[in-house]
Amino acid sequence: MLLLNEREVRDLLPMNECVDVLDAAFAEWAAGSVSNMPRYRLPLMRGAQQVMAGMSNDAGATGLKTYVTGTQGPSSMVVLLFSTEDGSPLAMLAANALGQIRTGAASGVATRHMARSDAGTVAVIGSGYQARTQLAAVAAVRPVERALVYSRNPERREAFAQRMSAELGLDVRPAESPHDAIAGSAIVCAITNSREPVFDGGSLAPGAHVNAAGSNHWMRREVDETTIRRSDIVVVDDLEDAKIECGELIWAAERRAFRWENAVELRDVVSGRVAGRPSPEAITLFESQGLAMEDVTVGMHVYRKALDSGIGREVEL
Repeated sequence: MLLLNEREVRDLLPMNECVDVLDAAFAEWAAGSVSNMPRYRLPLMRGAQQVMAGMSNDAGATGLKTYVTGTQGPSSMVVLLFSTEDGSPLAMLAANALGQIRTGAASGVATRHMARSDAGTVAVIGSGYQARTQLAAVAAVRPVERALVYSRNPERREAFAQRMSAELGLDVRPAESPHDAIAGSAIVCAITNSREPVFDGGSLAPGAHVNAAGSNHWMRREVDETTIRRSDIVVVDDLEDAKIECGELIWAAERRAFRWENAVELRDVVSGRVAGRPSPEAITLFESQGLAMEDVTVGMHVYRKALDSGIGREVEL
């Protein structure tokens, strides 16, 4: 079994490759050879252990991601991969970086299929480590020239703007309010842990695409009812998972502002069964909860690159 640490995973997983790997994975899922188990939260005396599993026939792997939240220390994520051919354990990957990159890449896939082709302006609501890969993924699939970032902490949004300007070669600037960030932006990325909506959907410009990627708990809502009502299409990464974890859609459905029957799964957009952009002026919304099938397919991509490059440490069980 191959062991890979955080630095090795990050070095082996550039954003453009991760977007392409996930795009292919969702297309494979539409064809029926992918399985996904929603996240299960095992209660602990303090916090919870999170466990999620997935399988890709094309990748030749099944596996799981697991981590602990709610304790005094930070979460350390691990992905375990097994061969679907003989059941042998293939790899154990440190997965904080993997999760950060594939979360951004999932928004990149949605943006590729749902945003206007000429989208050049981005608003990022949130300035944490996950926000960095949201912007990087969007910039990998659209001709982004300018980005505005808003978070409640002025120093953090200023630091984010400086860092991402240097990393991506874009004009990234801090915004004084959520409205200032999203008004006129063609793409909006919400990536916070807020329990209440972080912007007014009435400020969205016609034709805007929204990636809501920060919430994966029924008690959290980044996106308000106005955004959901204004969206011509609402896409989820997986409907079964969204009904458990997507707080804003759960809340909207309870208030009769949204019907689950109207939700579209990302696999159907990627496969072309459903158009991700109904019209140039349509407002589109992608709700990302994060799936184990993403971790498995991306993990196998990293594993194969590591074998080819002689990276990692082989251990016998």
